[in-house]
Amino acid sequence: MKRLFFLTILFFSFSFVKAQDRESILKILNDQTVSWNSGSLEQFMSGYLKSDSLMFVGKSGVTYGWENVLRNYKKGYPNKAAMGILSFNIKKIDLLSPDAAFVMGSFHLKRENDAPSGHFTLVFKKFKDGWKIVSDHSS
Repeated sequence: MKRLFFLTILFFSFSFVKAQDRESILKILNDQTVSWNSGSLEQFMSGYLKSDSLMFVGKSGVTYGWENVLRNYKKGYPNKAAMGILSFNIKKIDLLSPDAAFVMGSFHLKRENDAPSGHFTLVFKKFKDGWKIVSDHSS
């Protein structure tokens, strides 16, 4: 009986942690849209691991490193008009382990003359200071 009680507590504790992790990841993505829509690429980038190992895959190929990814964003989106209004549609969050998650979704930009959109997959890792994106494939 004690074992069943322990397993039940463990199951509910794990479910609670999973829900907390999902909420933390969703908060990061929400914070990114707020930062983008206010015109702050540096704040937008706070959702990414600030490391040379950060990997971004886009239409131009693979970019490594937080600074390089930020530089590419600044080049592609030099001002608020170019940035437009960003929204995400999160389709899937899979917690792969206690410290790794996979996210799939779509992005939409609303700008004065166009409305680009596409899809993305993200790999998040959990660090001492919380969840961070370590890999982004956007197209």
